[in-house]
Amino acid sequence: MTAPSGGPAPQGRPQRKQVLLRLDPSVYEALARWANDELRSANAQIEFLLRRALAEAGRLPGETGPLPRRGRPPGGSSPGSPPPG
Repeated sequence: MTAPSGGPAPQGRPQRKQVLLRLDPSVYEALARWANDELRSANAQIEFLLRRALAEAGRLPGETGPLPRRGRPPGGSSPGSPPPG
């Protein structure tokens, strides 16, 4: 498995698929507002809604991992931010 950069994928993190989605501008605006209300990106909101619809239809595969957590990934701090603690 390779990362988008062409190198090997990080250990323990499955590769995520990229999908081009064409939306009516008014649908996108409504989605973006909803995502903003939920403190998600439009992309995260789409994935959240798709997963929920798949689960409700009984079509979400059992091996599907959890949604990525909101916010910055755990680990190192960004430059200029105070150390945790």
